[in-house]
Amino acid sequence: MSPSQPHSLTLITGSSRGLGEALARQSLEAGHLVVGIARGRSEALEHFAHERGLPLQQWQADLSNPLQIAQHLADWLRTQPREWTAATLINNAGVVTTPGPIDGESLPVLSAALRVGLEATLLLSAAFLDATRDWSADRKVLNISSGLGRRAMAGSAVYCAAKAGMDNLSRAMALDEEHKAAKGERAARVVSLAPGIIDTDMQVQLRSGDLSKFPDRDRFAAFKSEGQLATADDTAARVLKFLARNDFGQQVLADVRDA
Repeated sequence: MSPSQPHSLTLITGSSRGLGEALARQSLEAGHLVVGIARGRSEALEHFAHERGLPLQQWQADLSNPLQIAQHLADWLRTQPREWTAATLINNAGVVTTPGPIDGESLPVLSAALRVGLEATLLLSAAFLDATRDWSADRKVLNISSGLGRRAMAGSAVYCAAKAGMDNLSRAMALDEEHKAAKGERAARVVSLAPGIIDTDMQVQLRSGDLSKFPDRDRFAAFKSEGQLATADDTAARVLKFLARNDFGQQVLADVRDA
């Protein structure tokens, strides 16, 4: 790795918009090689990187069918130099279905949402950890969770399930990494982080829901009208600050607002 090359690698899912796009842009500004993984492509992010000569890759993939992209990630990582100072996977992608009970949604839509929110997180994490197991880099897995993974809400069952699964997956992964460390093996640090309430397309979808099917709709409308929503940029800055903490990983389930 030459002196001009970045020393930190950051992989981000859901990077084409919202929080993921903001995380990618700020990681680029920090000098990281950023690999964004999303179904769409961010032209704004591409322009930002090109204009400044920053190292960005955007991989387009449907995370509702995550096996192929997870295998591609593993194969790609095995071709990379091992001299990285830091390597981070941020599992940020998530899908909110139309607010309402699960019996009002189609089975394919429910399946796809759960695959994006949970199966993709599991497979990409497994691919990342396996392919980098011999790297000397400081390795981290940051899963972007939600308060809805820690308390249920009517009309959001599939999202709640995905985030609750992400939380417990993170806890179990962290225990596995602790076990590796106890055996003298290289270990990664894992955190499942709730990022707070962000002004993104997901919030638009929630406050536009059918009140007869989504009883909390007015509460989400109030978040907007009362100015309680953080911007994606501000949230990304707080998330990345949390990621850089020396004690990252000591508390597996965390909330950025408690930092």
